[in-house]
Amino acid sequence: MFKAGVLTVSDSTSRGLREDSGGPLICEFLEKSGDFEIAARDVCPDEEERIGSALVIWADDLGLDLIITTGGTGLSPRDVTPEATEAVVERVVPGISEAIRAFGLRKTSRAMLSRGIAGVRGRCLIINLPGSPKAVRDGLEAVGDVLVHAILKIQGDTTPCSES
Repeated sequence: MFKAGVLTVSDSTSRGLREDSGGPLICEFLEKSGDFEIAARDVCPDEEERIGSALVIWADDLGLDLIITTGGTGLSPRDVTPEATEAVVERVVPGISEAIRAFGLRKTSRAMLSRGIAGVRGRCLIINLPGSPKAVRDGLEAVGDVLVHAILKIQGDTTPCSES
């Protein structure tokens, strides 16, 4: 079983003005898969330093295998989740974010406005999802079946991809 963290990024949710809807969806999806246990869960404001700090602590100190963020990926001036993520990952995995946007574009043209990225820090895969519940569901559906394979590869599995 892999250890996962879910970070909701939202000024209004962090102040208690809005209920977190994306975070619980991610937790439910991961737990239902049977491959993940939720080892960290938090809500933070749209502040680059706070987001980056959480990602670093969770990946390095807690040793999480997967971190999924929700929120802060759009065009609003305070949407800084991609910048915070890019600052702490060692390698970007563009195919994951491309797949999330491509999947979303089949349903709404607004999916092209998400700037979320995915990347690797140490042995941890970090993925940014948008904040809306619909976009969270779509993003998880887009990449859900490759999460375990990706984590195994990040952590050193040398089995050829065609055989796994």
